[in-house]
Amino acid sequence: MAVQYGTEDEGDDSMLHAPSDTEYPLLDRVKSTYTSLPTYQLPKGEDRHYQQQYADMYFARLAQIKPAVEQIASEAWADFGIAGEKALRKDRVLDVRQGELCWVIGTVYMEMPLKPNVLEDIGKEHWIAAPPPRVKYDSGMANGDSEHGAHAGGGKGLSGAQIMLEDESGRLRLTGSYLEGGLLVTGAIVAVVGTENADGDFEVLEIRVPDLPRQPPRWETEDGDAAVNGKSASQKRSKAGKVAIVSGLGMSGDEGDTLSLDMLMEYLLGESAEPGSQEDASAISRLIIAGNSLSHGSPIPSREEMAAVAKKVGRKTYGYDSSSYNKAPTDRLDQWLASLLPSMPITLLPGEQDPTSTSLPQQPIHAAMFPHSRAYMNAPAANEGAGWFDSTTNPAECSVDGWRLLATGGQPVDDVYKYLPDCEERLEMMEAMLRWRLTAPTAPDTLWCYPFQDGDQFVLKECPHVYIVGNQPKFETVVIEGPVGQQVRLVAVPKFKDTGELVLLDCETLVPEVVKFEVFEEG
Repeated sequence: MAVQYGTEDEGDDSMLHAPSDTEYPLLDRVKSTYTSLPTYQLPKGEDRHYQQQYADMYFARLAQIKPAVEQIASEAWADFGIAGEKALRKDRVLDVRQGELCWVIGTVYMEMPLKPNVLEDIGKEHWIAAPPPRVKYDSGMANGDSEHGAHAGGGKGLSGAQIMLEDESGRLRLTGSYLEGGLLVTGAIVAVVGTENADGDFEVLEIRVPDLPRQPPRWETEDGDAAVNGKSASQKRSKAGKVAIVSGLGMSGDEGDTLSLDMLMEYLLGESAEPGSQEDASAISRLIIAGNSLSHGSPIPSREEMAAVAKKVGRKTYGYDSSSYNKAPTDRLDQWLASLLPSMPITLLPGEQDPTSTSLPQQPIHAAMFPHSRAYMNAPAANEGAGWFDSTTNPAECSVDGWRLLATGGQPVDDVYKYLPDCEERLEMMEAMLRWRLTAPTAPDTLWCYPFQDGDQFVLKECPHVYIVGNQPKFETVVIEGPVGQQVRLVAVPKFKDTGELVLLDCETLVPEVVKFEVFEEG
């Protein structure tokens, strides 16, 4: 069968014609000013050791935050009194006396029946049947239903949950209806006012928290560096860009797991959609990946996974088993990043499922995992700041276009969620963590972390402008305000593998928007 493409008599509708003289505009990607902050970098080599006791970390945390709590509580309760009795300040929890109205500062400790403990680890070691997954620490129901659990406060409820306040002198059990409406977890530093009852419990009338710390003005980090170098401090641009934020890519290496990731890559590169969407994509100045880029890349497999491998190969294995290693997910991630990096800079945070340390703060994924992408990284001994490809810590702090950003892979919020039987709002938990000035309040109680001794690195020293938490159930955002005018944009980023959602944050207004990628399957 012959195909005739066109003749001179067919006019303008011919498919065969001379090249067009139309000139299409070239789009340049908006540039961003980026500074990676080493807030959560751990010591290297011999300087990193694990001989410290975790109790030292709690004492250091209390010493760091106590002055801020004391100042707020002193101002709030300066004239507080009942029936002519004025509330007195107590230096230690053991100085509290029965029937005396007073206030005291300490660290919250929550005793909950389903919290992880050493007996559970022993049970797993001997292959005793494991309990159902624990969505909440205070409920015996695996699905997280707190119908039979106690409130977050109230001393001791049906589930046996108890709230205590402790310092270097001892512990004091808290009770009272005021606790039922608040958010409290182990590790938070608070001040409580009330009186000790006949049972020896402290009846709480009110609680004060440290609240948001000082918030640096925009461009303070860049202005400081410019001033040191004797240059102009002006860093503002005429055109503001956008930061793309995604989490939970969950790359498994399976062939059927690539379509949505390819759509995301083509959108970021401006290779899809109409010219208007391509112009929008050119405004994206940086991509931030907030944890769980891989589906199963954790360096420490669970005992259940090890048992499955042992059953498959017919022998019991201990530790690393080379036969179970699958390099396809890391290769896929490396190639995906290498396709994006010539066009845009990337900041990569590790997550719970990624191949790095499991304890917080997780250190950067090693450059050896990225044979194609590591050319865009700075050399290990370089001191000129972050490279075009910044493999950073989790949590991580950075400055983007003058704004201070704090980002995590989601583990601290997920762990706080387990302490709160009646709370499902992730934004409330994120706000509470900022007001506690702690990025990981439940570490080291129920969240693995490095045993800091000189000071707790999870204590917020400066308030961010944007707080990003990855791998959350859904996209949510809100702006909260502090006591002296601080404003923080909270952004909960969902898992891309489950929702196909990418968050774009405007670097001028800090207003986020969502771009959704969907793959339709024929019925």
